[in-house]
Amino acid sequence: MLIGVPKEIKNHEYRIGLSPAAVREYVENGHQVIVETNGGTAIGFTNEDYIQAGASIADTPEEIFASADMIVKVKEPQPNECKQLREGQILYTYLHLAPDPTQTKLLAEAGVTAIAYETVTDNRGGLPLLAPMSEVAGRMSIQAGAHHLEKAHGGSGTLLGGVPGVAPAEVLVIGGGVVGINAAKMAIGMGAEVTILDRSLPRLRELDDIFNGRVKTIYSTVDAIDHYSRTADLVIGAVLIPGAAAPKLLTREHLKNMKPGSVVVDVAIDQGGCFETSKATTHQDPTYVIEDVVHYCVANMPGGVARTSTIALNNATLPYGIALANHGLEAMRNNKNLLDGLNMHKGKITYKAIHDDLGEELNLQYIDPLEALG
Repeated sequence: MLIGVPKEIKNHEYRIGLSPAAVREYVENGHQVIVETNGGTAIGFTNEDYIQAGASIADTPEEIFASADMIVKVKEPQPNECKQLREGQILYTYLHLAPDPTQTKLLAEAGVTAIAYETVTDNRGGLPLLAPMSEVAGRMSIQAGAHHLEKAHGGSGTLLGGVPGVAPAEVLVIGGGVVGINAAKMAIGMGAEVTILDRSLPRLRELDDIFNGRVKTIYSTVDAIDHYSRTADLVIGAVLIPGAAAPKLLTREHLKNMKPGSVVVDVAIDQGGCFETSKATTHQDPTYVIEDVVHYCVANMPGGVARTSTIALNNATLPYGIALANHGLEAMRNNKNLLDGLNMHKGKITYKAIHDDLGEELNLQYIDPLEALG
């Protein structure tokens, strides 16, 4: 199979779908790999590194999209990329389709077989290809929040960990999954007071054991969000419903009752965001202010630490990618976890949560993924 790796074109996105080490694995499995020139140069992966790993270098992305059997990316294809995809081609990347009707429509028109990192599962029901970027984003959310709490960056001028004689900041984490636990680790490490809200009592028990009483674990209700957001200096939105649009949990009314100069970081923005006032921002222009609250809603947060993120992502995606290259669509027929990653095939939606959000709006049919594959 010919594997194509185009350069990412989203704002300040320096990650790349395959590292040189990952390319070598594909080549060792008998496949050809073509990488866009300078695709990884910004994070220290040179054209020569890819050539030594066995790849060939393409001068343009058009050459890759036209020739490759499988496209491996990091971020969702932009409209001009979607229009270059075709039926019979496999797209293997993050997609986040539920809040993105434009991309969904374009992928349907292309007829491409679209496999989303964020819905591939493991045998424990986890999301192994989303987890590494959730770890990165969770940790970065506290760095970003602490930075924007500084007065010069729009915040209240509060130091996250305080100093002797001055109370530390209060951090509220909504969601106790991978993002939430990594955010809490960083916040505790910086000396903040941390509260985690979640709707799973077993998860709250796990978090209580993990942190040994160093965080407050609170069952998430409307009242709890209202109460703890009022005193929070920093709120992290870390809620995920696999494949579906994120629920809006922090409203504009909540913002009106928050401290002026407090900061909210919406890590769920890829899935539409879990704050009512969230809108996607970029690393170039990461924040805006509503109701005197600073909003940080960068849609590709891990791209800010692109080298670490690329290596971590490749560690997770590589086994599934090799299976797809070795066996084609048969890999999904034989692997329920990989089949869960199939979001679209030949113009039809194959992931129920996406169809529930967008199917009627776009007049697109849902088809069971196994039935779709034939």
